[in-house]
Amino acid sequence: MPCEDLHATLADHAAHRAHPVPPPHPCACPVRVLADRPDGTVVRHGHLVVKAHAPDAGPALHARLTAAASPGLAGIVLRPLAGAPVEVSGRLLTCWPYGTPVDPAAPGAAPWEETATLLARLHQVPPSVLGRTPPPARGPEKAERALARLRNSPLRGAARNAVLAAGGAASVGPARTGPAVCHGDLHLGQLVRDPEPGRGWVLIDVDDMGLGDPVWDLARPAAWFACGLMAPEDWVRFLTAYREAGGRAAGPPGEEWRELDGPARALTAQIAAQALVKAEQAARPLDEDESAFVDACARMAPLPHGPALDAAT
Repeated sequence: MPCEDLHATLADHAAHRAHPVPPPHPCACPVRVLADRPDGTVVRHGHLVVKAHAPDAGPALHARLTAAASPGLAGIVLRPLAGAPVEVSGRLLTCWPYGTPVDPAAPGAAPWEETATLLARLHQVPPSVLGRTPPPARGPEKAERALARLRNSPLRGAARNAVLAAGGAASVGPARTGPAVCHGDLHLGQLVRDPEPGRGWVLIDVDDMGLGDPVWDLARPAAWFACGLMAPEDWVRFLTAYREAGGRAAGPPGEEWRELDGPARALTAQIAAQALVKAEQAARPLDEDESAFVDACARMAPLPHGPALDAAT
């Protein structure tokens, strides 16, 4: 389906869900495209949003949606609006309440403690919330796919080689704490304020949620910190809040890099690979943050593994 047609379909579906009984006059609700990527397009209409999931979402999405609507994830993951997903041109459409996102223009106000607490709570949820056959958390898969896209792209040169080398050298051991319910794609864009009165921050985007090694949910903040994009005090706040909320994936204080080194390297390479492909497709240079991840790959590729990733980068 062409991009414009998909946007129109989502806008019509959102308007119908927002106004089951058509108003006598055109509504004044804000309508805008919030995200438009191959793995998900999101359109807002007033107090709700409609998402078109990736064409390959498959049956696993139903298990993830059921989990998101369950009492076990209340206050952790945003609850979808009632109603079964609608299929349009091979894409499943789901409806969600609109929540206020993290302000990207105010990095100093980023809710690091709240993010860490939500992750710790999520990692303690019984796996049965995902059903009898839990789908896997797709963090490792996303890292592999990003490297594959870079490998198969027309891009050539030292940056590409360094990112592929860093990704290929990232070694991730077995889960120390055993499998847990994981978000699978944590970043600050995955948090919104729950629109229900009295609620706080909640996680959104369950497309990659599943059973897996919870250390992967900590890997992206670890990569940000290691690349110099997360202040040391914010990193300490994040780890401290995670541990105080019962999270065990980081290990004891002072030993976090024994657990985080491999996944953080893999996430650094994933983000760098995505940046290179996107920049090549848009015929633009890398921005400052993207360059930080590519440069980190160039520095860490020839280095041995160990808890010195933060020093190496």
